[in-house]
Amino acid sequence: MGVQRRSIVRVGVAATLFGFAASPTRPARAQPAEQGAVAQAVEALNKAMLDVDRARLEALTADQLSYGHSAGRIENKKEFVDYLVSRASAFRRIDTSDQTISLVDNEAIVRHLLTGETVTPAGQVSPVRIGVLQVWQKQGADWRLLARQAYRL
Repeated sequence: MGVQRRSIVRVGVAATLFGFAASPTRPARAQPAEQGAVAQAVEALNKAMLDVDRARLEALTADQLSYGHSAGRIENKKEFVDYLVSRASAFRRIDTSDQTISLVDNEAIVRHLLTGETVTPAGQVSPVRIGVLQVWQKQGADWRLLARQAYRL
């Protein structure tokens, strides 16, 4: 009985090891490179938001974008870009910290703390301090923002 039990355990361990070896995961060193690419996309989006660059905002966001604000407003891609371009409330400063990036196949989950300032056309400055969850999707060779939800801290 002891020999049979050891054989079952060996078969189970071998199957598990074979399963890991045969799984279609990315090589271990590819993940840090992809995480770096996602971090660059997050920075590029922040810069495009500061610069109010319509072309870059459109290039960095997926057509299916769902963009959630901390006050509860939800926008699609067109609404998100149009609102920023209108400068009804423009970012003067965006800083992110405590960022984490987790990769799952061709998606990335990004979390960070966003601090900064917005300014209205009348010149009223408001501080911003929110938590942000973003979902990025690799489309072709590019990472595009698919979903974003901000929350009050």
